[in-house]
Amino acid sequence: MQPAARLGQATVALFFNDILHRALGSWVPLDSWLGFILAAGVHLFLLINVVAVGALIFIWMERKIAGRIQDRLGPTRVGGKFGWLQTLADGIKLVAKEDITPKDADPLLFKLAPYVSFASSFTAYMALPFANGWAAQNINVGVFFIIAVLGLEVFGVILAGYASGSKWSLFGGMREAAQVVSYEVPIGLCIVVPVLLVGSMNLVTIGESQAGLFTNWLILHDPFTFAVSFVYFTCAVASVNRAPFDLAEAESELVAGFHTEYSGLRWSFFFMAEYGSMFLVSGLAAILFFGGWNGPIPIFHILGWAYEQGETTWKVTGYIAQVAGVLNFILKATLGVTVMMWVRWTLPRLRIDQVMTTCLKYCVPLAAFCFVGAMIWKLNGWVSPHDFAPNTLGHRFAEVREDWVLRREPMASGQEPVANENAAVLGDHAPLSYSSLISSSQEASQ
Repeated sequence: MQPAARLGQATVALFFNDILHRALGSWVPLDSWLGFILAAGVHLFLLINVVAVGALIFIWMERKIAGRIQDRLGPTRVGGKFGWLQTLADGIKLVAKEDITPKDADPLLFKLAPYVSFASSFTAYMALPFANGWAAQNINVGVFFIIAVLGLEVFGVILAGYASGSKWSLFGGMREAAQVVSYEVPIGLCIVVPVLLVGSMNLVTIGESQAGLFTNWLILHDPFTFAVSFVYFTCAVASVNRAPFDLAEAESELVAGFHTEYSGLRWSFFFMAEYGSMFLVSGLAAILFFGGWNGPIPIFHILGWAYEQGETTWKVTGYIAQVAGVLNFILKATLGVTVMMWVRWTLPRLRIDQVMTTCLKYCVPLAAFCFVGAMIWKLNGWVSPHDFAPNTLGHRFAEVREDWVLRREPMASGQEPVANENAAVLGDHAPLSYSSLISSSQEASQ
């Protein structure tokens, strides 16, 4: 099945198909579509819980952080003295509230807008790896897929502003359109820098290239990459509509902006999308600049527990190392969300002209300058912290390659795969394609 072979590392679907094949025999072949449907259901269930539970925790965190910064206590009653269940109580309240549609609103677009915003934020998680092999889809251009899909969230805001039949909502929607479209330019330039250094747009490849000591993290590669990480953070805050860039919902000017007329469950979908996007861009920053799922010290590599690149045999110690990597990634992304909350309750809101000036006069030139500087630094091979720690127990940049570079798929049935000359770099640990996994499973079943 040639199209299935191009789907990449579909090991979850292969696992389900193997179980169904053993139970039902020839009724379910090893490359059946049933396994892919079941695998998609598992991925959707896990990712929807990341977004929903993450929003539940982050709303509580924001209230506590805002309280501490403003010399208050925050929630202290519901669920104990720390108010653990305050967000859950608010969720129950929102579900029970009446869902009101304004008289002058467009009913269809008004009801559709919150789901468009949430769907775009949720869909981007499909390409976000939490560890090596722990991604719904390992996409070769994953980094730009996430940015492209995340940019679609603005359509939900524009629909909400247009369909509400309110001038305040319309002003908020137009502000969001101008802001998001503008900040996509510098954030794209910032993302190009790690892609340039590693030579890949695959987020798994970028994360694995930083394995080893923390000196392998891209933020320490050169001064330009260090600087562009802060430009990325500034643009990421603006792209997810967080203060001081939250002009689309400026309550001091526009009542509540684009969601002025919303109530109940639909109102909560906008904030689920916002907190989901905050975690997403923070996780992307962790992969691009802060080592991804790799810790500052490669403890599991030192112990020999971690998987080697391309290793496919399941082992308990490798699974423990992978879980530790996932927890490490979640911790880094959560720290990024915490910094966004810290910034919100520390800096005053900017005016709309100041927001656009920050983008066009500062972020774009700085991102372009850092891109050119990182390119020259990489081209000349100037000194880097990587050079002072050659034995990193990980993989150097030159040793990381894409799966499709290491091994090509056969052009027709009966031909042997053509091995690329770069495959010698990784030796026996070259990654296997999905078609090779299928063939090996068929041989095992026979």
